Amino acid sequence: MEPFVQHQSEEHQLLLSQWMEHNQQLTVGFTTRNGGVSKTPFDTFNIGLHVNDDAEDVLLNRQKLAHSVGMSFEAWTNGEQIHSNQIAIVTSKERGSGRSSMEDAIKGVDGLLTNEPDILLTSFYADCVPLYFWDAEHQVIGLAHAGWKGTAAAIGKQMIDTMSTVYHSKPEQIRCAIGPAIGACCYEVNHVVIDRIEELWHTLELPGEALASVFTKKQAGHAHINLKEINRQIMIKAGIMPSHIEISEWCTGCSRQLFYSHRMENGKTGRMASWIGIRKG
Repeated sequence: MEPFVQHQSEEHQLLLSQWMEHNQQLTVGFTTRNGGVSKTPFDTFNIGLHVNDDAEDVLLNRQKLAHSVGMSFEAWTNGEQIHSNQIAIVTSKERGSGRSSMEDAIKGVDGLLTNEPDILLTSFYADCVPLYFWDAEHQVIGLAHAGWKGTAAAIGKQMIDTMSTVYHSKPEQIRCAIGPAIGACCYEVNHVVIDRIEELWHTLELPGEALASVFTKKQAGHAHINLKEINRQIMIKAGIMPSHIEISEWCTGCSRQLFYSHRMENGKTGRMASWIGIRKG
């Protein structure tokens, strides 16, 4: 069953409802491209300030998202996103970074973690894989942006290892989710990506039979790859229980009525957002 459920009245929201049912103060989900004010080709709920959309429209969309999930716009926090595996620990000091300008986003990171309430972690997508992390015991939440480079650099494992080191989270108690992203049906790559994924497999000693399952239509140095499944295997290797991983079936390439797709729209498009935050009690 699809874990990201369309909000009944807010067309810009897909909610990770199973997590929210366990904690009424938790808000977590993924945006669609609908229900905002951005104009073509960013129509309409573009969240990205870096795609040459009108900044005022983007900020209105961001404010709408924050307020609709019960958090203030001042809580909105995001990283720079450079396709790395670097992670930031977000405290009240970093709260609000990147909210109104990419210039003050948290530099050099694609992963965000916090254990403080009233911080709305966000990250941006138009095909890459959104990863979500939640340790209910220690009230730690996190997001990671996993394009193919971040996936090959095992950012998911970096997040889990950091949660264990900094917050003393136990991997078997961490819940993870993999959000809407481009599927193997739409994602063809060349030998550069294939080689990096094969290197990852050997480095982490991931199951050989699983490697075969993430490549399809492999021929002449090209293949279709399943980034979601690769990230799932990384999470399992890092100690996450398979039953604690939710994985979306949505493909951003196939479902452009709901999502932006950088690949399918030739790079001129908007960005969705993943978000997670714990509201004040």
